[in-house]
Amino acid sequence: METNVASPSSLSSQSFLLQRVQPALTGLIDGSLSTLAPIFAVALATHRPHYAFFAGLATAIGAGVSMAFSEGLSDTGDVTGRGNPYVRGSITGIGTFVGGILHTLPFLIPEYHAALVAAVVTIVFELFALAWLRARFFHTGFLRSFASVTVGGVIIVAISAALGGAAG
Repeated sequence: METNVASPSSLSSQSFLLQRVQPALTGLIDGSLSTLAPIFAVALATHRPHYAFFAGLATAIGAGVSMAFSEGLSDTGDVTGRGNPYVRGSITGIGTFVGGILHTLPFLIPEYHAALVAAVVTIVFELFALAWLRARFFHTGFLRSFASVTVGGVIIVAISAALGGAAG
């Protein structure tokens, strides 16, 4: 007779996914995508990498704090088993900051075109990393994961390019 009782190792693996990996991935995806619009809108409007850097820095910090509170306050973890809300919020907030700051750093390069190229290369790296993480931990398939995160990024970059072009 077969039972559907999960083994202790599968329960700890599921807890790890729910309490650590999922909040981290949520943060990384949010930070990687939500910060694109302000950074590229400012970069394309001003052609001043330094301005884009500060827009990205402020956005990464603000988004990290916002996501930390959102994740921490959205669920106590008692009913869902998602763990301590402060830990989850911290993981999500840090992930959001990291996701947002990575493609902000190239705007420390003073030359406009070099900064843009470096930022785009960084974004491609981020998209591959996010797809790999999704495929690795959630078994979604690399290509499907890459397509999913890339579609979001393309939509956001198109909007920011339109806004940046209209402003500048």
